[in-house]
Amino acid sequence: MDLMDISVVLPSLDPDEKLLRVIDGLLKYGFSDIILVNDGSQPQNLHYFETAAAHPQVTLLHHEVNRGKGAALKTAFRWFLENRPQGIGVITVDGDDQHHPEDTRNCALEMKRTGQVILGCRDFDLPHVPKRSRLGNKITCTVFKVLCGMNISDTQTGLRAIPRAAVEEFCQVSGDRFEYETNMLLALKERAIPYGEVKIQTVYIEENKSSHFRAVRDSWRIYKLILAHFFRYTLSSLTSAVVDIGVFSLLGWLLRYTKGWIPQVLPFLGARAVSSLLNFAMNKKLVFRSQVPTGKALARYYALAVPQLLLQLALTDGMYWVLQIGAQRVFLRSLIYTVVMVALYLASFMIQQRWVFAKNRTLKKDGSDHDQYR
Repeated sequence: MDLMDISVVLPSLDPDEKLLRVIDGLLKYGFSDIILVNDGSQPQNLHYFETAAAHPQVTLLHHEVNRGKGAALKTAFRWFLENRPQGIGVITVDGDDQHHPEDTRNCALEMKRTGQVILGCRDFDLPHVPKRSRLGNKITCTVFKVLCGMNISDTQTGLRAIPRAAVEEFCQVSGDRFEYETNMLLALKERAIPYGEVKIQTVYIEENKSSHFRAVRDSWRIYKLILAHFFRYTLSSLTSAVVDIGVFSLLGWLLRYTKGWIPQVLPFLGARAVSSLLNFAMNKKLVFRSQVPTGKALARYYALAVPQLLLQLALTDGMYWVLQIGAQRVFLRSLIYTVVMVALYLASFMIQQRWVFAKNRTLKKDGSDHDQYR
């Protein structure tokens, strides 16, 4: 399989001679279209771009000022879509010579074979990996798995092979700096873009000292995007709880003179009905931003909510009975109730994300796509 219909996207800021080695390696391994973006580099570094642009296979794009890696990637993506109508996709590469051209080729060919986004993933358990990088990746991978429902072994990889249809999607993703690469991964989930992984060599040159990643500022940009997903879910739950209490109190007041079982049951059922429908709507539109048909998602939602309510009652009352905790031991009963509620709250978040509001979409090799609902 040849690589003529795949473009390499190479953003660069204040490069050194490693950039030229990267380009030479790509050309040697069969790539014939390289989109190089100068993201506002200093004048003393511009000669590296001039040398690179002397290759006929290299197209050089410029940002007059530094706009960030995300902005550089989107500039190249848009140029590809406008100027390479026959191109089936792109592959993003870093300019610090930490991606071996053989790995770049393997990722590109796997994308071409499967039609999926392919992530080139390193092995962070190797002894030469800097401790900061190993710990950072493990934490981020765990956060992605728990809060986003995504199993990605290298969340920081810059080596990504992207089919044309996904390139169009990623042009609409927000972010201009390093957080954009995290947003791309989150978009895989939100937009149901299929993806896979290819193991690549784990190369660190001088413990990655040439990176422009700013540890505190850029880490905050990345993590706030991931945590915002969970915070929206929390806000939705709190809002629904307030409405639940309000409706319960209102119906209880309206029915205060009614006799029989109605004033006992109706406020509870009415409050749960109103608050659950509100919670469903907020989760679908604001939290998970799901495009699953409303009827299907609603059926799944209540298929989860009803057993969850019964499980809540079984666990709390069951533990009270097993441990023989009487009504007078208010603190212990409240503690058990809280633990059960938090556990079910986290479990519900993950199930809603992975099943209730989740869908699959297959990108075809001709660039079109279609939805597949689980």
